[in-house]
Amino acid sequence: MASPGGRWVLAATILGSGMAFLDTTVVTVALPSIARELGGGLSLLQWVLDAYLLTLGALVLTGGALGDLFGRDRVFLVGSAAFGVTSVLCGVAPTGTVLIIARLVQGVAASLLVPGSLAIVSTSFSAEERGRAIGLWSGLSGLATVAGPFVGGLLVDHASWRWVFLINLPLALVTLLIGLRQLPAQEPGTRSLGERLDLGGTATSVLGLGFIVYALIEGPRLGFGHVLEVGALGLGAVLLIAFGVVEARRDRPMLPLSLFRIRDFAVANLTTLLVYAALSVSTFLVVLELQENSGYTALGSGAALFPITLLLLLLSPRMGALVGRVGPRRLMTLGPIIAAVGLLLFARISGSASYASVVLPAAAVFGLGLSITVAPLTTTVLGAVPSTRAGVASGVNNAVARLAGLLAVAAIPLAAGVPGTGTGAPLTSGFHHAMIIAAVLCFLGGVASLAGLRSERRSPATA
Repeated sequence: MASPGGRWVLAATILGSGMAFLDTTVVTVALPSIARELGGGLSLLQWVLDAYLLTLGALVLTGGALGDLFGRDRVFLVGSAAFGVTSVLCGVAPTGTVLIIARLVQGVAASLLVPGSLAIVSTSFSAEERGRAIGLWSGLSGLATVAGPFVGGLLVDHASWRWVFLINLPLALVTLLIGLRQLPAQEPGTRSLGERLDLGGTATSVLGLGFIVYALIEGPRLGFGHVLEVGALGLGAVLLIAFGVVEARRDRPMLPLSLFRIRDFAVANLTTLLVYAALSVSTFLVVLELQENSGYTALGSGAALFPITLLLLLLSPRMGALVGRVGPRRLMTLGPIIAAVGLLLFARISGSASYASVVLPAAAVFGLGLSITVAPLTTTVLGAVPSTRAGVASGVNNAVARLAGLLAVAAIPLAAGVPGTGTGAPLTSGFHHAMIIAAVLCFLGGVASLAGLRSERRSPATA
């Protein structure tokens, strides 16, 4: 950590993963502007978010396997370059359909970038410093997620929504420059491409999730019970079952189900699923509510969530160090429960709500809860498995986090009754219900950690 080389490794990996995480949320504040220019209702806005999460979440394990095969440093650098190019494609998209397709491809690039990032950090530092390094990585990378609305608002109000994508090009170039000079080289794996890649698992997971998301997003437009909606839902379910069968029978599966027999790994990923679902849908809807019903500008709605960013920046490295002393169970119980309280406070937002008395307290409490949760969660996932499986463990956890956002953005607005008629529709009633649902998910994440994680610190699993 004290060496220039160590700091450069952190800089490259944090910047690279931060770009990918930023693009899960930076677009949120631009959605009303995108809808005004390109047309479309709530379903278009959901697709702009979920197209990226679909390919990122479903392919991140494949990206991890490619890193093990060709070298994590090489795949990380290829992903960085591809991310810059696909971001430009998003930024120049002339129609909503083209933008959705470009977001799908951008997610593919991110799936090459993200898994290698954390694996490089995990394998580049000693056991004594790994917790702190991962804390910095998770805190600063996660910072990009919650800073997205603020950065996006600044770009939308002072330039154009297109710059929320075009800004990635210089970031990708800097990542490439640092990475080419400073990342430690990794020897390619000895297994063949066919042994490493799970094409059946990849295809069934992408298509299965795609059909499920299509049914959830397009259901209100098509009408529930429509043959396309029912067919997509059924086909998606069949494909996801097929994915489980394929993985169970494969000698070297994309998703090693045996990892979930490791208790702390399974519980940490369950907590990830619940907390990141709540984070994704709340960021999406709070920004829309502030712009559509409270009269905020794009920058104003993004800046409203800045306390979350600040708290993650200040507290995540400290939490990463603290988990080495007190263990993850207390922190991963307390953090999600505090975050749930913050989400309940967000539910008080309405057209006339004061920022100082309503939005700020909610953002501060939610940010505190996330800050306590994020670094211990990531450390627990990697500490539960042998270091030789760090790449696949980080890939699984990243996949769970992105898929949580994917399904939450598609399903919770529907379950909460958020209107789907487009920008300008009153969101408030459905918004309140959505925040309560998100709070319940966060609370359940804390309960899962309390009930499932071991109370003492133990050495990583050996199987």
